[in-house]
Amino acid sequence: MLRARDAMDRAYAQPLDVPALARIAHVSEAHFSRTFRATFGETPHRYLQRRRVERAMFLLRETDRSVTDICFEVGFGSPGTFSRTFRDIVGRSPRTYRKETPATGVPTCFAMAWMRPSSRPSGD
Repeated sequence: MLRARDAMDRAYAQPLDVPALARIAHVSEAHFSRTFRATFGETPHRYLQRRRVERAMFLLRETDRSVTDICFEVGFGSPGTFSRTFRDIVGRSPRTYRKETPATGVPTCFAMAWMRPSSRPSGD
């Protein structure tokens, strides 16, 4: 499971699906999905979405690139899916997040840990 999670952390912008991740973990697809969720508390798909959104949060804070460019850079296939997923995880749209969140003057590792979206659904 750690191999697959590490692959998602490294290649979050690549098209990763359950069959590919299961091969990385050397288990069947069904076993991979069940075990990943039991181990990390969320589905592989949700974990990958969250990693992509975390990277997008950094790019929105620290660059002036367009939301659409960031959407495709972090691995989303459409701006609509990106915006919906971003809002589900962060609680506000990418544009609102950019307006309301100033660039950080602290090391990235601290900012990411502090601003990391929860793996729990909003409202919990």
